[in-house]
Amino acid sequence: MTRKLAFALAALALTLAVGVTAAFAGTSRTGADPGVTPTSILLGATSPLSGTASAYASVARGANAYFEHVNARGGVNGRKIGYEIVDDAYNPAQTVQATRKLVEQEGVFAIFNALGTEHNLAVREYLNSQKVPQLFAASGATVFGTEAGKYPYTIGFQPSYQAEGWVLGKYLARTQGAAKVAVLFQNDDYGKDLLNGLKKGIQRSRVKIVAAQPYEVTASDVQTQVVKLRGSGANTFAVFATPKFAIQAYVYASKLGWKPKLSLANAVSSASNIMQLASEGGTNKAVEGAVSIVFLKDPTDPRWKNDAAIKLYRSVMKRYAPGANVNDVYHVYGMSAAWTAVEAIRKVGKNLTREGLVEVTERMNLSGNPFLLPGIALKTGPGDHFPIEQMLLQRWHKGAWKSFGGLWGYRGAS
Repeated sequence: MTRKLAFALAALALTLAVGVTAAFAGTSRTGADPGVTPTSILLGATSPLSGTASAYASVARGANAYFEHVNARGGVNGRKIGYEIVDDAYNPAQTVQATRKLVEQEGVFAIFNALGTEHNLAVREYLNSQKVPQLFAASGATVFGTEAGKYPYTIGFQPSYQAEGWVLGKYLARTQGAAKVAVLFQNDDYGKDLLNGLKKGIQRSRVKIVAAQPYEVTASDVQTQVVKLRGSGANTFAVFATPKFAIQAYVYASKLGWKPKLSLANAVSSASNIMQLASEGGTNKAVEGAVSIVFLKDPTDPRWKNDAAIKLYRSVMKRYAPGANVNDVYHVYGMSAAWTAVEAIRKVGKNLTREGLVEVTERMNLSGNPFLLPGIALKTGPGDHFPIEQMLLQRWHKGAWKSFGGLWGYRGAS
């Protein structure tokens, strides 16, 4: 991380903390549930504002900007939203400590948009035992959706990693004949879910996974893994990794002279700014033609240049996150989750309780989220706590993503 970026992230953490403290200082939080007063709602989150996954800080930044936008227009049902974000440096142990502090000392109403698979898993049992909503966890781990009966206070948001892997596998099965696939994956539930979804997608096809190499989130690089994958004879490279390691994987593949026929990029590392770094100015042939999924409007896509939602997005970012990279789609992710949280809170009504929020989110049927692609709805139901299970495919071509085909849907398909 450059010193400039580290300073910017530190400033972000300080700004968010000071803003929340100032806005809610001296307010009484007495009432049915912590974090709610007649004029305010306090949400909390953990996010990697520093560390190996600091590229995801924009998820929290985008959500915070949208809440500020809503507050400037009177808030939700007369209450303004405070959003206290604590840096966990992408370390689950720090996530646990920070989450306990947010709940027990800060008295937040809910944990919203906390980022990371192992990180959300580390606090899921605790939050459910305390009956604190774990609202729209920023992870696609399949268990956040499928274990709704056991953990009713936990709900995901984005498409599950298993769904994503399944769609990519089905695409290979339908278009790539007898492709030989080499997979780089993070050695946790996030990476394993993607790999398992890919395996389900290629069932009963001639596509074969010929090599799969895990890496630890604490690793310094993935060079050894890429060397082994190149030696497998694969002609398709699936990169199921967070931004730092995804960029490394593509760069190492290029240095080794490996030019797979096709690469697959998982959504959490497919932001245009990440892909541009991985493509090394367009010279890296392992990146050109990569296929990924998309469910958000990409601010770099010319098709959305005059779209009302992207115009709103740019306006909100300019006003409430000045200096941030507006081409970073992770900001859009944060805003889409924040929009959904606002609508859920609005639907609960004036008598805002944790139980009421859980009841609303477990039977959602929302359309019209302006930051999602047209046609994508947010639906939940018994045993299904993943609101988004629709997506498009997109292809990286000459420095930009181009979506193709129609919407894919996944509801436990096999």
